[in-house]
Amino acid sequence: MGSLETALWSVLHVRTLLLGAIAFLFFAYVFRKRRPKNYPPGPPRLPILGNFFHVDFENSHLQVQQMVKKYGNVISLDFGDMYIVLLTGLHLIKEALVHKDQHFINRPMTAIRERAFKKNGLIFSNGQIWKEQRRFTLTTLRNFGLGKKGLEERIQEEAYYLVQFIKEENGQPFDPHFKINNAVSNIICSVTFGERFEYQDEKFQELLRTLDEVICLEASAWCQFYNMLPRIIDLLPGPHRTLFKGWENLKLFVAEMIENHRRDWNPNETRDFIDAFFKEMEKHKGEIVSSFNEENLICTTLDLFFAGTETTSTTLRWALLYMALYPDIQENVHAEIDRVIGQAQHPSMALRESMPYTHAVVHEVLRIGNIIPLNVPREVAADTNMGEYHLKKGTMILTNLTALHSDPAQWATPDTFNPEHFLENGQFKKREDFLPFSIGKRACLGEQLARTELFIFFTALLQKFTFRPPDNEKLTQKFRMGLTIAPVKYRICAVPRA
Repeated sequence: MGSLETALWSVLHVRTLLLGAIAFLFFAYVFRKRRPKNYPPGPPRLPILGNFFHVDFENSHLQVQQMVKKYGNVISLDFGDMYIVLLTGLHLIKEALVHKDQHFINRPMTAIRERAFKKNGLIFSNGQIWKEQRRFTLTTLRNFGLGKKGLEERIQEEAYYLVQFIKEENGQPFDPHFKINNAVSNIICSVTFGERFEYQDEKFQELLRTLDEVICLEASAWCQFYNMLPRIIDLLPGPHRTLFKGWENLKLFVAEMIENHRRDWNPNETRDFIDAFFKEMEKHKGEIVSSFNEENLICTTLDLFFAGTETTSTTLRWALLYMALYPDIQENVHAEIDRVIGQAQHPSMALRESMPYTHAVVHEVLRIGNIIPLNVPREVAADTNMGEYHLKKGTMILTNLTALHSDPAQWATPDTFNPEHFLENGQFKKREDFLPFSIGKRACLGEQLARTELFIFFTALLQKFTFRPPDNEKLTQKFRMGLTIAPVKYRICAVPRA
């Protein structure tokens, strides 16, 4: 009996110790995670998981608008160890990204970003790495034609190829997704890799499909759960493994392009971005601390490839969809194109000022398409205040572009596609409350390129085609949530114009 009692006591004792340890860790976590004084309001949180189950990741940008109505223009959400604050309203957005930019200059480093890119690249790097890479990239892009006639001519040429390729559909229903992706991607590829890829190139098409897959997966609920508990989720199967494999395949493609360049590199002849980076690496050779290394070359080039492909091509896919859904607006665009350009002349930026209606339509696509609804996140670089609230260093900041671009007090018909939002007395009207490329020092550095691509590609397509729904098929404005908001898969008819 004595030995039995001893055995039972030892088992109970171990269980008691385990339960006590769990309880201690639970309360230690709750105590540690108590919101700081003057922290912004928000919905109640669960221990450890925070507000994870408050968010519908398929409609997160719409769901948080209800939270804004309840809690105000500065609200907080917690995901595990991540403090997140959402700012709503032009005044607060400008205060954070412009007037107090030194406190909001950083990007957050999530577990996914840390795993896939470490601290390299252009989009999510910080400090000296970001400063060096941004300065170098801007200079190099300008050297290769950003804002100059040469790059505009490349876009005109690619628009011509895209038109010819779509003509082969003979007005029958087709999915424009990867045709448009390919055309837009060829512009940034010509700058980074010094070459374009044919639309029939299966290897490049597979690469574009991989890019599309990782864009969709990274914003999924499972992968956001990975950001909260990476060490645990790493032990499990799931979509995160597909995501990391996809990013690795994209990096391998870039690495292969770099290796091809290295074989015939001539320091006296700079053909593209990769060659320019090689020269910069030579300049910094031997330095103990420098961001000009092989890993940063891969990550920065991949950032340019991703940003230069996804946002513009997604916007163009929305544009064609809206033209088919709003045939009266499409007719107005056709009339302006016929009057200003005709059928023989190539669309150009020099003609944009003479085409206020087409210019307004492109802007309205950006507004209602809403492809980056909560902007690219920032991170608080040092403890600061936002109005009456205190924000701790390391807090992730999201800026509510959805609310900004659909404010009924500012937009006459916020939920309807209406180019009149950007017109006044028949002339194009700029709007302060329109920030699809963000603002401040970390605004999109490819904004000028994207605006040129959008106008020329859109005008070239509408110059040659009338877009309409296929017979017996209904087009919708339903979207697919990812790192960007894209239209769900659709087919469309491109009927050649006489």
